[in-house]
Amino acid sequence: MKPCVLHLVDSFHQGGTERQALQLVRLLHEAGEYRVRMACLSGEGALRYEAERLELGEIPGFPLKSFYDANAVKQLRRLVHFIRAEEIELIHTHDFYTNIFGMTAAKLARTRARLASRRETGGMRTRTQKAAERCAYSLAHAIVANGEAVRQQLIVEGVSARKIVTVYNGLDTARIRLRDGTNRDELLSLFNLPRGRRFVAIVANMRHTVKDHPTFLRAAERVLASVPDAAFVLAGEGELTDSLRAYAAQHNLADSTFFIGRCERVAELLALSEVCVLSSLAEGFSNSILEYMAAGRAVVSTDVGGAREAIVDGETGYLVAAGDDLAMAARIISLLEEPDVARSMGERGRLRVEQKFSCAAQQTRTLRLYEQLLARRPVAALSERVETLRGIES
Repeated sequence: MKPCVLHLVDSFHQGGTERQALQLVRLLHEAGEYRVRMACLSGEGALRYEAERLELGEIPGFPLKSFYDANAVKQLRRLVHFIRAEEIELIHTHDFYTNIFGMTAAKLARTRARLASRRETGGMRTRTQKAAERCAYSLAHAIVANGEAVRQQLIVEGVSARKIVTVYNGLDTARIRLRDGTNRDELLSLFNLPRGRRFVAIVANMRHTVKDHPTFLRAAERVLASVPDAAFVLAGEGELTDSLRAYAAQHNLADSTFFIGRCERVAELLALSEVCVLSSLAEGFSNSILEYMAAGRAVVSTDVGGAREAIVDGETGYLVAAGDDLAMAARIISLLEEPDVARSMGERGRLRVEQKFSCAAQQTRTLRLYEQLLARRPVAALSERVETLRGIES
C-alpha cells in the first residue's frame, strides 16, 4: 500500500498559504506516489469546494479557539486518533498554527515523518508565539522554507541549517491565463471600474498591517500628481478595509482608488493593470509577485523576504525599500510614462516564472523530500541537490 500523507491547513480562505497548500495537495495527488489526505483547523473558506473536488476522502476539522483550554486538549486527542486510525506516515503542516498543533499531535502519535513549514520572514509574531513555533520546529524532522530569505531567517532564529529545505512556491499559470476574446470593456464592467484610466494594482490581504497598504496609498497620491489618469485597484479582504478606505478619502484619493474585495478573477484584474505593486514590510515568498510576473506585468515591490529572489531589479521590475513611498511612486511613474519598458519587463518576468517557479519543480522537490524523510535520510543532501537545480535554472 502507498504511504499516506496528511496535509494540515488552517482554513480554506483564499490566502497565499492556503492556495499553495491546496495546489501542492493536487500536485501530489496527481503524481500518484502517495495516498494524500487533508485536514483543517477551520473548514471555512471558498477554497474548500476545490479541496472536496479532489475526492481525497473526508476532510476532518479540529476547531481551536486557543492552545490553552480544554477544547485544545480535546482536539489534540482527536487528531492523534485520526493520525493513528488512518495510518498516516507523514504529516505536512503549512503555517504557524498548524505547525504547533500538527507537530505536537504527530509527535504524540509517533508519526514516522514530520514536516513543518515557514512562509514568512517576520513582522507577524509575538515573542511568545515565536517561542512556541521554535518548540514545534524541534518536533519536526524537517522544515520547508518557501524562499532563501525565509531559510536564512530560520537559521538566524536558531534552527539548524541541516533541517531546512528550500522549496519555492510553484505557480499554476492557468489561474492567470485570460480566456480568448475578452475585451477591455467587459473587464471594466466585471470590476465596476471606469473607462479612461490607467490602473495600478495591488493584490494583498487586508488582515495584517505588515502588508503596509498606507505606503501604497501615499505612493498613489504622489503618482496622481504626475499621472492624473492613473487609478489604483486594491484587491483583498480583511478587517483593515474600512480604515484603509477612510485613509484614502482623507488623502483625496476616493475618486482614484477602487477597493474590489476578494478577487477570484485575478487573470482579468491583471489584464487591466499596467503596473502591479507589493508594499509589504515583510514577506516570505510572495505569490502575488509570481502572479504579476506570469501575467506579463512589470512589478514594483518592496525589497523584503524573497522579492529579490523572484524579481531581477531593473529587468523584470523594480525593488524599493520598505516604507519608501517616494521611491515607489517614482518607479510607478516611470513605468506608466514608458509603457514599452513596462511591457518588456513584463515579458522577461513571464519567462522567468515559466523557467524557475513552475508547478513541476515544486512537485519534484516535494516528492524527493518526502522520499528522504520516509527513508529517514538526512535532508541536507536534498538541499544540496536543490541548490544544484537552482543553479541550472538560473
